[in-house]
This record gives sequence, C-alpha cells and structure tokens, in this order.
Amino acid sequence: MVKHHLTYKHNALITAEQLSNLYKASTIKRPYDDLDRIQKMIEHADIIITAWDEEKLVGIARAITDYSYCCYLSDLAVDIEYQKQGIGKELVHLLQEKIGEEVALILLSAPTAMEYYPQLGFDTIQNGFIIPRKQ
Repeated sequence: MVKHHLTYKHNALITAEQLSNLYKASTIKRPYDDLDRIQKMIEHADIIITAWDEEKLVGIARAITDYSYCCYLSDLAVDIEYQKQGIGKELVHLLQEKIGEEVALILLSAPTAMEYYPQLGFDTIQNGFIIPRKQ
C-alpha cells in the first residue's frame, strides 16, 4: 500500500465528471452515468469535504444539514486504491468540525460497510425508516 500526500478541502469546486469517476473508483452505488443528476447532487449539498492527491479527487464526504440539529451524510466515498489509509475517518472528522457537537450525524450504510462505520464512532440504530427512491 502506497502512502499518498493528500490535501483536504471544504466546498472545493468539483465537476460532475470528477465525482462520477470517484463513485466508480470507490465502488459506491451511485448514478455515475447520469452527470446531470450528479451535478444536482453537488449543487444542493450543504457541505462537501474532499480529499485530493494532487489534482485527483480521491475521497468525498457530501452532506445535507440544518447546522443546528441534524446532518445527513449522503456520501462517504474513497477511491478503492486509497482505502484503508484513514481518509474516510478524516473526512468524517472534518465534517464533524464543520457541524459542531450539537448536530447529530446520520447516514444510511451499504450492507458491505456495516462493520466500517462503528470504527468511526457511529452507533447502529434500529429506529430508522425510509421511503426508497423509485430510480
């Protein structure tokens, strides 16, 4: 595993194509072929924290929040070649710094990541509900 020198940025400008490439490289399930939809996902996020290896986007935490009570972590994605280096943990830490201690951080996990999030300090909850998207 190669250690990379990374830069973290808050609300840096990213393109739909960069984010699509990251989604593919991270194996997260997102509509990476629908660049218009990805552009809307970028534009309507409240907080975007990114990890960069020079000019390459290698990680993202994308969140929706009221900055007062709750924050939904929509995406936590790291390029598979950069995983297991603490990037996801750092992205969550930087997000928590932005939202503060009075804001709950909430997310939906992919089944394959259920063991990962407790390592970052997340508690498993059983009292959630969802109306799934139709597409």
